[in-house]
Amino acid sequence: MFGKKKQPPIRTLIGEGTRIEGRLSFSEGLRIDGEISGDVVASGEGGTMLVISEKAKVQGKVKAGHVIINGTVEGPVESDELLELQPKARILGDVRYHSLEMHQGATIQGEVHPLKSEAVASTASLASTSNSAASANALKLASNNG
Repeated sequence: MFGKKKQPPIRTLIGEGTRIEGRLSFSEGLRIDGEISGDVVASGEGGTMLVISEKAKVQGKVKAGHVIINGTVEGPVESDELLELQPKARILGDVRYHSLEMHQGATIQGEVHPLKSEAVASTASLASTSNSAASANALKLASNNG
């Protein structure tokens, strides 16, 4: 009704008291209440949602479309759509996001970068490199003529 995208269903649950070691790949929705020692990465087409609950802990990279964190992540976090940091969220690692919602009490120990600015920065860097090369060539021509 107001332009909100329909959220993918949460089809998988890593329950409290469960510990998984290794890379975890998922599609659609995943909720973690346990512990993961390894990367948690969304795959496949369409929107994805990852919920890391207050009791959960992830040691590794986290990457999905819509990410909601209220637990602990020790590693980089990347969200292609919306990153929601609930009051008990603790991130020890760099964060990259498209949109960010951070509640009072959430903490990040690392660098925070919007994904949009990276595309703009790389375009600006490319333009700067092109201008520098053109200036260098102009200097060479000027010095050869003089």
